[in-house]
This record gives sequence, structure tokens and C-alpha cells, in this order.
Amino acid sequence: MGKSLIFSPNVPLRLTQIPKSIFSPNLSLPLRFFKRFEHGFQWIPALNAKPTRILCTKAVISEIPNQKYYPKIASQSTGPIPASQLIEVVEKAAKTGAEVVMDAVNKPQNITYKGLTDLVTETDKMSEAAILEVVKKNFGHHLVLGEEGGVIGDTSSDYLWCIDPLDGTTNFAHGYPSFAVSVGVLFRGKPAAASV
Repeated sequence: MGKSLIFSPNVPLRLTQIPKSIFSPNLSLPLRFFKRFEHGFQWIPALNAKPTRILCTKAVISEIPNQKYYPKIASQSTGPIPASQLIEVVEKAAKTGAEVVMDAVNKPQNITYKGLTDLVTETDKMSEAAILEVVKKNFGHHLVLGEEGGVIGDTSSDYLWCIDPLDGTTNFAHGYPSFAVSVGVLFRGKPAAASV
């Protein structure tokens, strides 16, 4: 195989051997083998060759019949509180936090740092406060671990709520649309319900 410097846009990639598992053996290369990419990297266009095998783009698990799609790592039980009630509150809390976050999208942010590169915005704090209000209204005696507020509540509780009021704060603060609100609850240390 040829050599290529990944970071140098001026060095063309030269192949001395085409992988036989993908391209047919009767392959003829066109004269314009290399083309300039928008950002300066070299790339090889489609070579008008039909692959000898089709590469699967679906997840392998989807091809196995009668396969369970989600492995069960959850609690054996959700305790005295029914799972449906936990899920309902988890979803309501996440949606409430998401409403606060979406109201603040594309608005100026007051950014502070809680570490060298760890951003915190006012939206983080407002979202966590809204989520805590929902959780405390429904389960005031549970322990809550919030990213911004730390540990709150009864430390002897079997339930622990884990809240990330703005997962992807750096993206949010820079206007990059890749962030979420994450809320989950553990029963005796094992996942019982969650929503993102």
C-alpha cells in the first residue's frame, strides 16, 4: 500500500493494490483518480466498480431473529413505587427541564466556569431548579444528585435521582445544536427509569 500524510493536503494518496474484498478484479481506474476536497484533503471518487459484496449498514443485532434489543441491567424491582409512576415523573421532569433550555436557545448566555474548561450557564441552573421542583413535588423524601446543586435530600433513601440539566453545555453555549436534558432514577444503586 502507498503512504499518505493525513495532515498534509498536498500529498496525494497512491494505492498500489486495490482491496480485493470490496472491488471486482476487472477494475480499470479512470484517468482522473484524485480530486481536491472542499477543505483541502485528497479523496478517491466512486470508481464505477460494482462491489463484489454488499456491506451492511444496519446494526448486527437487528439481523438476529428473536433477539432482545435492550439488555436488562435494571433493578429487579422499583420498590414500593410502581415503575409506571417513576417513568411518568422522570419524563415530566426531563420535559420541564427541556422547556427551560429551549426557551434559552439562541439567547445571550451568562457563562461562568466551575473548572478550567467546564462551562456553566444560567440555563443550567434554571433547568436544574425546574427539574428539582418536579421531583420534590412527587418524591420529596428521595435523594437527588444534580450536576449543579450537588447532593440534596435524604441520604438514607433507596432512591437516587441523577440529573444533568443541560448535557452538552459547551455545545449549547456556542450555539451548536447538540445537547440534551438527562434525568434518571436508581433504586438501590441500579437503574429504575430514565429519560433524555
